[in-house]
Amino acid sequence: MVAKALGVELNLKKVDLFNKEQLKPEFIAINPEHTVPTLVDGDFVLWESKAIIGYLVAQYGKNDSLYPSDPKKRAMVDRFLFYDTALHEIFRGWAHPVMKENAQPEEAKKEKLHDAIEKLEQHLKRSGAQFVTGDSLCVADFTLACAITTYRELGVDMTRHPLVEAWLQRCAEVMPGYEEICLAGAKLMAAAVKDKLNKRT
Repeated sequence: MVAKALGVELNLKKVDLFNKEQLKPEFIAINPEHTVPTLVDGDFVLWESKAIIGYLVAQYGKNDSLYPSDPKKRAMVDRFLFYDTALHEIFRGWAHPVMKENAQPEEAKKEKLHDAIEKLEQHLKRSGAQFVTGDSLCVADFTLACAITTYRELGVDMTRHPLVEAWLQRCAEVMPGYEEICLAGAKLMAAAVKDKLNKRT
């Protein structure tokens, strides 16, 4: 979605993780760590989503509005990029044992995810801003919107975090490619694993 916001046209290639397409020799030849997303830009190859975002903004951004060059403004954006990374680790703690090891879902781990999302709720309450670092989008809004959308589609009740829910709606309205990239990907994942994650024991 950041690429769309920058006006960069990507030649997207779908990789079916559930069928382990990331482990095929042709993919490993590009990225030996077999992670997605992976960017190929000419002879330059890069993986890790936040590194890709930084590269795209630096290489193709017409200005620094999404990822400011001012050290203090950039530090605030980075703060929420790191928050997003921490949030994902908590999500993994809840979801991955169920998805990858066929374990039973643990409500306590889901509550930890709610606790982490509540930090964003309280930040939005304190700041009164439309988006995470102000009244215009930054790259952290994009990464967090994809994360929160995925959690919602997997059964995490966002009505418990009304300011986050309202922020996500604003993101959905203004982010290029939200429905066809972020929401569609979240729904695809939900179709595969939502029932497992919300199974009552």
